[in-house]
Amino acid sequence: MKKKRLLREKKRKTETDVREEQIYRERFGRHFEELQWLYTELYGNPSMFAELCDRMEVFYQERAEDLKALDGKRQADPGWYKSNDMLGMMFYIDNFAGNLKGVESRLDYLEKCNVNYIHLMPFLETPEGRSDGGYAVSDYRKVQENLGTMEDLENLTAACHKRGICVCMDFVMNHTSEDHAWAKKARQGDGEYMSRYFFFDNAQIPSMYEETMPQVFPSTAPGNFTWIEDAGHFVMTTFYPYQWDLNYQNPRVFNEMMYNFLYLANRGVDIIRIDAVPYIWKTLGTQCRNLPQVHTIVRIMRMICEIVCPSVLLLGEVVMEPEKVVPYFGTLEKPECHMLYNVTTMATTWHTVATRDVRLLKRQLDIVNSLPKDYVFLNYLRCHDDIGWGLDYGFLMTQGIGELSHKRYLNDYFQGFEGGSNSRGELYNADPVSGDARFCGTTASMCGIEKAGFEQDDAAMKRAVQLDLMLHAYMFMQSGIPVLYSGDEVAQVNDYTYKENPLKAADSRYIHRGPMNWELVKNISDSETVEGKLFQGLSRLEQIRKKENIFAVNADTWTIETWEQSVLCIGRAYGGEKLIGLFNFSEFDKTAWINETDGDYVDLLTGEEKRANGVDIPAYGFYFLKKKF
Repeated sequence: MKKKRLLREKKRKTETDVREEQIYRERFGRHFEELQWLYTELYGNPSMFAELCDRMEVFYQERAEDLKALDGKRQADPGWYKSNDMLGMMFYIDNFAGNLKGVESRLDYLEKCNVNYIHLMPFLETPEGRSDGGYAVSDYRKVQENLGTMEDLENLTAACHKRGICVCMDFVMNHTSEDHAWAKKARQGDGEYMSRYFFFDNAQIPSMYEETMPQVFPSTAPGNFTWIEDAGHFVMTTFYPYQWDLNYQNPRVFNEMMYNFLYLANRGVDIIRIDAVPYIWKTLGTQCRNLPQVHTIVRIMRMICEIVCPSVLLLGEVVMEPEKVVPYFGTLEKPECHMLYNVTTMATTWHTVATRDVRLLKRQLDIVNSLPKDYVFLNYLRCHDDIGWGLDYGFLMTQGIGELSHKRYLNDYFQGFEGGSNSRGELYNADPVSGDARFCGTTASMCGIEKAGFEQDDAAMKRAVQLDLMLHAYMFMQSGIPVLYSGDEVAQVNDYTYKENPLKAADSRYIHRGPMNWELVKNISDSETVEGKLFQGLSRLEQIRKKENIFAVNADTWTIETWEQSVLCIGRAYGGEKLIGLFNFSEFDKTAWINETDGDYVDLLTGEEKRANGVDIPAYGFYFLKKKF
């Protein structure tokens, strides 16, 4: 009996192997010609292409059965991530829950937040004090020791999948840490590894690059090259001196980084954020950004995913206005990234808070709304990074607003110095020569919750909470997927204790990267507390969005003129339904002079019937008006 059972199991296993091999061959065959053509166009190296193909199959074979099952399920429903119930949250693992096991222990809380997509901020091994917040990776296959192990990561992703939660991670592909094994060998003069970076024994070629390459951090990390004294060479360092740019003109670099990518995908990660992707290809005499070869690489990455791990999504970090990031989606026939960040709209949102003028925001949303509905943006109010004021200054100039003076106004406003501001925060990378700077602070502090709490001003606190909720309601109304920053759901304010840590004191971004205050979470059921008001208010918005199909990512969206400078109106239509969203960016009561006379509407928040014309909106108020049928 035992022998027969073993034979049956062996036969089933063989049948499974054959079926899986057929699946792989079909996927590989579908993409092979284009994959070969693009790789050959980029590198012209058949042996390296053959190696890549062989290793792809190995990674597929090593992929766990439950992940292969997930691949099949999502491949059958390619729009799975475009549903109206997608809600993300990003956080640093140590700040949120100590380590990976701690995050797993907090999954009940994440479900209570209605979150089904978590973005784990950088957790791969980095050198302490020279990590740029985790973006200087020294080992792509090792978790930071204080955060856990790769086994812990696999356990977390498996636990998340059982609850229908997706896991996102950062893949830093433009550069490695100077402590990476490759960099150490390059520093020792090993030519093979020097060729994986940009090494020059004199300043001639670096100076030629500098003629056309913009600087990322001109005040804190000027220039694009660093002199390595013990190696006797310059090395390209676009971001910080301890982050050495990889040379993707070397096919060995591309192949090895793809092996790292697939290794991480096989740990159960669902969404991989490709960091600083516009920078990855460098050509002398250009800006070394957004070059055609970048798109070739991203397209190849997309095909590799569709062959080996089709359930994995590519999220591109491209910090430009929407019309300029569109190429990173690729085309409908040859797609690249599945999703991109809506960075400019985020910055424009805070401009609107400071000016109480929605005209620029309306223009920005019109641009996004005009793009194909297959393009999915991630929308957010705050994230781990600073806010750079990359606004449409050509449009603002028509209103008599100059770029430098307006940037100064915005930074002064959000520090609490101008415009009747209640915001609190700090500048980042302030340039005393140009007067330019970026801004740091949490959503709650920027909305006035920190100031109102410090002054114990109940009326001011009520306004601040209302502004916070209005901004989240507006974010939910946009086209795309909303993402919360951990702590925003409980009105967590700026954390100034970073100044006491010598490894963080020079980086004001840590003001909004403070540890999660779990004491605040204890108040979420008490509607008399600030935390309770905000958490319950957000929960109500999240439940409405999840329930109403009209919030689908690919719904038609448009803006409506309100004839009131402080009020934004957004329309949505999907499946024969229509929704009108109204948002007052002023601390005063306003009237939206819209005239939607096609029937009666009901406010989804209160159930109150309303006409969608001449709508009175209280200070920082908002409505979700759904057309009745």
